[in-house]
Amino acid sequence: MLSAASFFELSDFPDREIFSSTKYVWEGLKKLKTYMDERNFPEFSHKDLLSGLPLQVPLIWHDNRLQAATGCSITYGDATKGRLVVQRDGVTLDGASVIMAGVTIIGSRILLGRGVLVEAGALVKEPAIIGDGCEIRQGAYLRGYCLAGERCVIGHTTEVKHSIFLNDAKAGHFAYLGDSILGKDANLGAGTKFANLKFLGDTVQIRTKEELIDSGLRKFGAILGDGAQTGCNSVTNPGTLIGRQGILMPNTTAPSGYHGEKTIIR
Repeated sequence: MLSAASFFELSDFPDREIFSSTKYVWEGLKKLKTYMDERNFPEFSHKDLLSGLPLQVPLIWHDNRLQAATGCSITYGDATKGRLVVQRDGVTLDGASVIMAGVTIIGSRILLGRGVLVEAGALVKEPAIIGDGCEIRQGAYLRGYCLAGERCVIGHTTEVKHSIFLNDAKAGHFAYLGDSILGKDANLGAGTKFANLKFLGDTVQIRTKEELIDSGLRKFGAILGDGAQTGCNSVTNPGTLIGRQGILMPNTTAPSGYHGEKTIIR
């Protein structure tokens, strides 16, 4: 009931091994730091990329290296639908990703997939793994240990810290995610907040109908199963687990604990 397989279809998630040999779904969060620290990141450097300072010119990530966008024509279509197109001298750079001027990068342990768009005003701290076709939109704040699968959206003024996005997960507007996991096709309404720290500061307990389970995590936000959704301005208490296709209604606070598949929290 509380395994990763009960929340997610993992067969097409590029980093599904993070959930291997786990009993409970939140154990993927326990493994996240080590998993990313042991990752072999490609060289991510360019003379115009200065750690902690906004980019003055756009850069292209192509053929596993950062390049100047000089001479490039960029069509800023929807990256999640493969419509971000970069051409140089009339030749399409297949799979090129774009980091717009005005982006701030801190550190070099950054891995971009194919066709990723990082918009002006975003701030990305290492380590970060951003999969194919993702959009990191204007004002997004990735605070480190952010792992996003394919075609994910981390949207306008959304803050993400130590969290996992499975393929096609979207947090499009004004959200906060700390120590959390979004399943495949999960979607957060504007203003969703995942609280991740209890006032008393002890470890987060997970309540089910049968028992109370100590997660062992002092910081633990929420886990949304595949296809789950939250409405605008909703909030989850620390240790909230919403099963596949579950819905948290707008302007609603979800109690901590396990909420099964297709549950509607009002």
